[in-house]
Amino acid sequence: MKEKIDFCGYRCEICPAYKDNISSDEDRQAVSDGWFKYYGFRIPPGEIYCDGCLAEDCSNPRRIDPECEVRACASGRRLPNCAHCDDFICEKLSKKMIDAEKIAERVGGSIPQEDFERFVKPYDSAKILEEIRKRLRQSG
Repeated sequence: MKEKIDFCGYRCEICPAYKDNISSDEDRQAVSDGWFKYYGFRIPPGEIYCDGCLAEDCSNPRRIDPECEVRACASGRRLPNCAHCDDFICEKLSKKMIDAEKIAERVGGSIPQEDFERFVKPYDSAKILEEIRKRLRQSG
């Protein structure tokens, strides 16, 4: 599957809430539990389904965070993602960025690899956006 990097750098194609990755109520419950364990918030399992922030081709896209300031900003500026922004890293974006080491500290130890792949890696936006910015500098 091709990488789907949204505005803030999250990777839709490996996000456990992305529409292509949800196949059962058990999946939704696992996502709700994982997000609570690693991020401290819970979304009811029945609400876990996302078309992705870049979904413009459906008539009523469902998003986990329909009020996302980063999406509104980058979309309004007509940017493919925040790596292309002159204001990188702004306050809005910094609120959404994930730091795996801080998450591991908060949960009291290392994150099992399976949990890392499912609940942390999709949101490793600082790393993803920095890689894009590096490619942009090299090509520019």
